[in-house]
Amino acid sequence: MASTSLALPSLKLQFPSHKSSSRKNSSSHRVSIRPIQASVSERPPYISSPSTSPPVKQAKLPTRKVPGDYGLPLVGPWKDRLDYFYNQGKNEFFKSRIQKHQSTVFRTNMPPGPFISFNPNVVVLLDGKSFPILFDVSKVEKKDLFTGTFMPSTDLTGGYRVLSYLDPSEPNHAKLKKLMFYLLSSQRNEVIPEFHNSYSELFETLENELSTKGKAGLNAANDQAAFNFLARSLYGINPQDTKLGTDGPKLIGKWVLFQLHPLLILGLPKVLEDLVMHTFRLPPALVKKDYQRLYNFFYENSTSVLDEAEKIGISREEACHNLLFATCFNSFGGIKIFFPNMLKWIGRAGAKLHSQLAQEIRSVISSNSGKVTMAAMEKMPLMKSVVYESLRIEPPVASQYGRAKHDMVIESHDASFEIKEGELLYGFQPFATKDPKIFDRSEEFVADRFIGEEGEKLLKHVLWSNGSETENPSINNKQCAGKDFVVLVSRLLLVELFLRYDSFEIEVGASPLGAAITLTSLRRASF
Repeated sequence: MASTSLALPSLKLQFPSHKSSSRKNSSSHRVSIRPIQASVSERPPYISSPSTSPPVKQAKLPTRKVPGDYGLPLVGPWKDRLDYFYNQGKNEFFKSRIQKHQSTVFRTNMPPGPFISFNPNVVVLLDGKSFPILFDVSKVEKKDLFTGTFMPSTDLTGGYRVLSYLDPSEPNHAKLKKLMFYLLSSQRNEVIPEFHNSYSELFETLENELSTKGKAGLNAANDQAAFNFLARSLYGINPQDTKLGTDGPKLIGKWVLFQLHPLLILGLPKVLEDLVMHTFRLPPALVKKDYQRLYNFFYENSTSVLDEAEKIGISREEACHNLLFATCFNSFGGIKIFFPNMLKWIGRAGAKLHSQLAQEIRSVISSNSGKVTMAAMEKMPLMKSVVYESLRIEPPVASQYGRAKHDMVIESHDASFEIKEGELLYGFQPFATKDPKIFDRSEEFVADRFIGEEGEKLLKHVLWSNGSETENPSINNKQCAGKDFVVLVSRLLLVELFLRYDSFEIEVGASPLGAAITLTSLRRASF
């Protein structure tokens, strides 16, 4: 999510990568393979040979004082907030300061500032070399930094500091992360079939809307499909068969707004929006009933997981608030943002890439007896690369924070900087993952960037999961417990999409969280 250090999603799935599940028809589904039919409009394919990293210079870097300042109390943070949201926007806010200071490391204030955050001072890290310090929990503390320079009221999470706000040094961190690992490992056989069921419903909804209106909005339909999928696969329940009905996404949206409103732009008149959304906290009592409905849904449908929580040493109540947060904020939020963003880049790439993806996906599934499995998807290098490139060019979590545990030296490509104990470090990830000193054609969507030996070497610089793609989450770090889960479901989306369609066309708009996608064409594959 833009402007946060949200670790999305807070779940991990342990999957066998080279064999299908022993449960018959539970971890795969059989599909009919259709031939590819050429699409009409053609756009630039954005396909190139894999890029390689330039050689790293080993010469000792000069030491610089961290440039920049925080301005006058209250005035400086307020001015920076207006620049960040309105006068410049996020990208220009950072670019202009890089140019001003001739450095990718500098001091500034991060929103929201007064009167929500009274210490918005940060040291910004905007290159791929300095940024990874934010993942090193031996050097930085992560306590209460999930949303950055402010923390939402715990009244929004049942009075508990949930897992995302805990530092690994806190005892409950390990217990709660173990619980998330348990949730997904216990339900791993349900993910592939339930994704197929939920997103087949999504595609049917979109096709019906296209046939009647000539276009179809993706985002609301994706929200409903995502919540249905998560509930069915992780908790074994169809929300529409419960008191919750189809209200889940709407309730989550209101609840998330009350947590993230200091970091969002909703399109209201600037003066009104800045006063109401960025200056004072919205009262949690206004969403208490909505949150209780969500809590009741999870408490009633997670008995086995809550039993496991008690064995680990967590109360059922605290466990349920964490399950709700992990599922609704982290996992649902990740799918809500990333799926439209990924389809935006693939849609813009055009019909040639669509044809290549369809050819690869259908060929592999056909040779796998029509079954979609983990092992089969591992044999789709272009599809896998497209997912990683989408995560690189527009990571669903734009920002990470960490507080220096001790005095240290941080290096950018050009200089070394002395950081004092207690200073708050901030990284805007899209600048790190589009670092031109690491990635060739860094601002372009290059679909096959991560194919082959040289392409795979670049995966260590894909950082969307609050850690490197070549590393794994554990109870001792803050890397997203759901790193494997979000990659899996992103791959499943492309597999389901291109088994069903030859190509698609879109219109792209803006939304407070990610891209707003309108489908103008879905070209169904021919039998």
